[in-house]
Amino acid sequence: MVVRLMVVDDHRLLAEALASALKLRGHRVLAAAAPSAGAADLVVSRAPEVCLLGCAAPAAPGVFDPVVRIKKERPQISVVVLGPVPSPRGIAAAFAAGASGYVRNDERIEGVERAMLKARAGEAAVSPLLLQQAFEELLHPAAQPDDEGARLLQLLTPREVEVLMRVADGEDTRLIAAGMSIAPSTARTHVQRVLMKLEVGSRLEAAALAARTGLLERAVRNGAARAAGAGGAEAGEGEDAEEDAEEDAGLGSE
Repeated sequence: MVVRLMVVDDHRLLAEALASALKLRGHRVLAAAAPSAGAADLVVSRAPEVCLLGCAAPAAPGVFDPVVRIKKERPQISVVVLGPVPSPRGIAAAFAAGASGYVRNDERIEGVERAMLKARAGEAAVSPLLLQQAFEELLHPAAQPDDEGARLLQLLTPREVEVLMRVADGEDTRLIAAGMSIAPSTARTHVQRVLMKLEVGSRLEAAALAARTGLLERAVRNGAARAAGAGGAEAGEGEDAEEDAEEDAGLGSE
């Protein structure tokens, strides 16, 4: 199956070598370039079926902004990230930004081609081995400071942390409401508070920020997430419960 694609990488030689290899396998390469600053503009203007986007530092802030832009303006384009073995938050940030796949940049050409075809078919393209390596780091994290994640976590109540976890899992307002046994209007209110406190403009940005800073990983480690039913509820949780009750009152079947 022939795929119309683009290869964008900061290293032009790598981009051109990959493009040549894929051409030899019968695919149509629209461009192979290294304009990291204008990558999104180039991809949006050429509109390939698949974009292979090289990424040297998947955990760096803003590194997946081009993916967000591409998916916003051309949602039909499937973006597959090519990068090093990332941290769990790197993989999460890539998919939160809208990527359809993540492939190690030392993968064989057959693996890259399989990822392209899966992404174009609407499937998630990430190898089981890569997921295993990422989860291994998640289970045995290296000790390092994460001041930004800790600062953001302090802004949220336990109920809002749970909402953010559900947003990061891709749940819409209806699923959040059902999972937390609250009215949809109350769920929307919680989501808006989370966006306001994190100073982001969308659920996608909130999920990407949470992944990038390790906020949710820290919440799980601290036992702050999903604490609504635990004994000794915190003050913030009590306020949440009271506000939920007030907002749910009289909503009936909503």
